[in-house]
Amino acid sequence: MVINGTARQACSTLVDKIEHPIRLQPMRTFPIIRDLIIDRERMFDSLKRVKAWIPIDGTYDIGSGPRMDDNKRLMAYELSKCMTCGVCQEACPNVNDKNDFLGPFVFPQVRLKNAHPTGEMNKGERIESFMGDGGLEGCSNFQNCVQVCPKGIPITTSIAAVNRSATVHSFRSFFGAD
Repeated sequence: MVINGTARQACSTLVDKIEHPIRLQPMRTFPIIRDLIIDRERMFDSLKRVKAWIPIDGTYDIGSGPRMDDNKRLMAYELSKCMTCGVCQEACPNVNDKNDFLGPFVFPQVRLKNAHPTGEMNKGERIESFMGDGGLEGCSNFQNCVQVCPKGIPITTSIAAVNRSATVHSFRSFFGAD
Protein backbone atom coordinates (compact mmCIF):
# COMPACT_ATOMS: atom_id res chain seq x y z
CA MET A 1 0.00 0.00 0.00
CA VAL A 2 1.00 3.65 -0.05
CA ILE A 3 2.18 4.71 3.38
CA ASN A 4 2.77 8.42 3.90
CA GLY A 5 2.92 8.91 0.12
CA THR A 6 5.44 6.10 -0.55
CA ALA A 7 4.67 2.63 -1.87
CA ARG A 8 5.79 0.11 0.73
CA GLN A 9 5.05 -3.31 2.08
CA ALA A 10 2.68 -2.81 4.97
CA CYS A 11 3.74 -6.08 6.57
CA SER A 12 7.36 -4.98 7.00
CA THR A 13 7.07 -1.23 7.54
CA LEU A 14 7.91 -0.36 11.13
CA VAL A 15 5.58 2.32 12.44
CA ASP A 16 8.18 3.73 14.81
CA LYS A 17 10.50 4.41 11.84
CA ILE A 18 8.07 6.54 9.80
CA GLU A 19 6.60 9.99 10.28
CA HIS A 20 3.39 10.36 12.29
CA PRO A 21 0.53 10.72 11.67
CA ILE A 22 0.51 7.71 9.38
CA ARG A 23 -1.55 8.04 6.20
CA LEU A 24 -2.57 4.84 4.40
CA GLN A 25 -3.80 4.68 0.81
CA PRO A 26 -4.24 1.90 -1.73
CA MET A 27 -1.74 1.70 -4.57
CA ARG A 28 -2.87 3.87 -7.47
CA THR A 29 -1.51 1.59 -10.20
CA PHE A 30 -4.04 -1.15 -9.55
CA PRO A 31 -7.84 -1.17 -9.54
CA ILE A 32 -9.26 -0.81 -6.05
CA ILE A 33 -11.49 -3.62 -4.87
CA ARG A 34 -12.40 -2.05 -1.54
CA ASP A 35 -10.71 0.18 1.03
CA LEU A 36 -6.99 -0.72 0.82
CA ILE A 37 -7.52 -3.93 -1.16
CA ILE A 38 -6.24 -3.80 -4.73
CA ASP A 39 -6.61 -6.13 -7.71
CA ARG A 40 -3.18 -7.35 -8.88
CA GLU A 41 -4.57 -9.47 -11.71
CA ARG A 42 -2.70 -7.34 -14.26
CA MET A 43 0.58 -8.55 -12.74
CA PHE A 44 -0.40 -12.18 -12.96
CA ASP A 45 -1.60 -11.72 -16.55
CA SER A 46 1.83 -10.27 -17.35
CA LEU A 47 3.51 -13.38 -15.94
CA LYS A 48 1.24 -15.55 -18.09
CA ARG A 49 2.05 -13.52 -21.19
CA VAL A 50 5.81 -13.99 -20.83
CA LYS A 51 5.43 -17.62 -19.73
CA ALA A 52 7.24 -16.98 -16.46
CA TRP A 53 7.36 -20.62 -15.44
CA ILE A 54 9.39 -23.68 -16.29
CA PRO A 55 7.22 -26.21 -18.08
CA ILE A 56 7.42 -29.84 -17.12
CA ASP A 57 5.51 -32.66 -18.74
CA GLY A 58 4.88 -34.85 -15.70
CA THR A 59 5.50 -35.36 -12.04
CA TYR A 60 7.78 -38.37 -12.29
CA ASP A 61 11.27 -38.64 -10.84
CA ILE A 62 13.79 -37.94 -13.59
CA GLY A 63 16.77 -37.69 -11.28
CA SER A 64 18.98 -34.75 -10.53
CA GLY A 65 18.68 -31.75 -12.78
CA PRO A 66 21.62 -30.14 -14.53
CA ARG A 67 23.93 -28.19 -12.26
CA MET A 68 24.20 -24.43 -12.58
CA ASP A 69 27.52 -22.73 -12.06
CA ASP A 70 27.79 -20.77 -8.80
CA ASN A 71 27.61 -17.28 -10.35
CA LYS A 72 24.46 -18.11 -12.29
CA ARG A 73 22.92 -19.81 -9.25
CA LEU A 74 23.61 -16.79 -7.02
CA MET A 75 22.14 -14.44 -9.64
CA ALA A 76 19.06 -16.67 -9.94
CA TYR A 77 18.64 -16.70 -6.17
CA GLU A 78 18.57 -12.89 -6.05
CA LEU A 79 15.97 -12.77 -8.81
CA SER A 80 13.83 -15.45 -7.16
CA LYS A 81 13.23 -13.21 -4.13
CA CYS A 82 10.43 -11.35 -5.95
CA MET A 83 7.16 -11.66 -4.03
CA THR A 84 5.04 -9.98 -6.72
CA CYS A 85 4.20 -7.29 -4.16
CA GLY A 86 3.69 -4.60 -6.81
CA VAL A 87 5.77 -1.87 -5.15
CA CYS A 88 7.95 -1.55 -8.27
CA GLN A 89 4.81 -1.28 -10.39
CA GLU A 90 3.53 1.56 -8.22
CA ALA A 91 6.85 3.45 -8.48
CA CYS A 92 7.13 3.07 -12.25
CA PRO A 93 5.65 6.03 -14.17
CA ASN A 94 5.13 3.79 -17.22
CA VAL A 95 2.71 1.44 -15.45
CA ASN A 96 -0.71 3.02 -15.76
CA ASP A 97 -4.09 2.58 -17.38
CA LYS A 98 -3.03 4.59 -20.46
CA ASN A 99 -0.63 1.92 -21.79
CA ASP A 100 -0.09 -1.82 -21.62
CA PHE A 101 3.49 -1.89 -20.23
CA LEU A 102 3.91 -5.16 -18.34
CA GLY A 103 6.00 -3.48 -15.67
CA PRO A 104 9.49 -3.72 -14.21
CA PHE A 105 8.90 -6.89 -12.19
CA VAL A 106 8.65 -8.95 -15.40
CA PHE A 107 12.26 -8.36 -16.48
CA PRO A 108 13.82 -10.28 -13.57
CA GLN A 109 11.23 -13.05 -14.00
CA VAL A 110 12.09 -13.51 -17.68
CA ARG A 111 15.80 -13.43 -16.88
CA LEU A 112 15.36 -15.94 -14.04
CA LYS A 113 13.41 -18.44 -16.13
CA ASN A 114 15.80 -18.08 -19.08
CA ALA A 115 18.80 -18.70 -16.82
CA HIS A 116 17.42 -22.02 -15.57
CA PRO A 117 18.87 -24.99 -17.49
CA THR A 118 15.39 -26.36 -18.22
CA GLY A 119 13.88 -22.92 -18.78
CA GLU A 120 16.42 -22.19 -21.52
CA MET A 121 14.43 -24.49 -23.82
CA ASN A 122 11.67 -21.85 -24.00
CA LYS A 123 13.98 -18.83 -23.96
CA GLY A 124 13.19 -17.70 -27.51
CA GLU A 125 9.45 -17.99 -26.99
CA ARG A 126 9.67 -16.06 -23.72
CA ILE A 127 11.80 -13.30 -25.27
CA GLU A 128 9.49 -13.00 -28.30
CA SER A 129 6.42 -12.58 -26.10
CA PHE A 130 8.25 -9.83 -24.23
CA MET A 131 9.27 -8.06 -27.44
CA GLY A 132 5.66 -7.28 -28.35
CA ASP A 133 3.47 -4.36 -27.28
CA GLY A 134 3.85 -3.43 -23.63
CA GLY A 135 7.11 -5.31 -23.28
CA LEU A 136 10.66 -4.09 -23.68
CA GLU A 137 9.85 -0.80 -25.39
CA GLY A 138 7.59 0.23 -22.51
CA CYS A 139 10.51 0.75 -20.11
CA SER A 140 11.90 4.29 -20.06
CA ASN A 141 14.64 3.33 -17.58
CA PHE A 142 13.56 5.74 -14.83
CA GLN A 143 14.94 3.22 -12.30
CA ASN A 144 12.36 4.10 -9.65
CA CYS A 145 11.69 0.37 -9.39
CA VAL A 146 15.18 -0.37 -8.07
CA GLN A 147 14.95 2.32 -5.41
CA VAL A 148 11.72 0.95 -3.92
CA CYS A 149 12.12 -2.83 -4.27
CA PRO A 150 11.87 -4.18 -0.72
CA LYS A 151 14.03 -7.19 -1.63
CA GLY A 152 16.77 -5.26 -3.43
CA ILE A 153 16.30 -7.22 -6.64
CA PRO A 154 18.70 -6.04 -9.38
CA ILE A 155 15.93 -4.94 -11.74
CA THR A 156 18.03 -2.62 -13.93
CA THR A 157 20.63 -5.36 -14.42
CA SER A 158 17.79 -7.63 -15.54
CA ILE A 159 16.43 -4.95 -17.86
CA ALA A 160 19.85 -4.72 -19.54
CA ALA A 161 20.22 -8.51 -19.74
CA VAL A 162 16.76 -9.04 -21.23
CA ASN A 163 17.30 -6.20 -23.72
CA ARG A 164 20.58 -7.81 -24.77
CA SER A 165 18.89 -11.21 -25.13
CA ALA A 166 16.15 -9.65 -27.24
CA THR A 167 18.71 -7.94 -29.50
CA VAL A 168 20.67 -11.17 -29.98
CA HIS A 169 17.44 -13.09 -30.60
CA SER A 170 16.34 -10.51 -33.20
CA PHE A 171 19.62 -10.72 -35.10
CA ARG A 172 19.63 -14.51 -35.02
CA SER A 173 16.04 -14.63 -36.25
CA PHE A 174 16.75 -12.09 -38.98
CA PHE A 175 19.77 -13.99 -40.25
CA GLY A 176 18.10 -17.40 -39.84
CA ALA A 177 20.48 -18.61 -37.15
CA ASP A 178 17.70 -19.52 -34.69
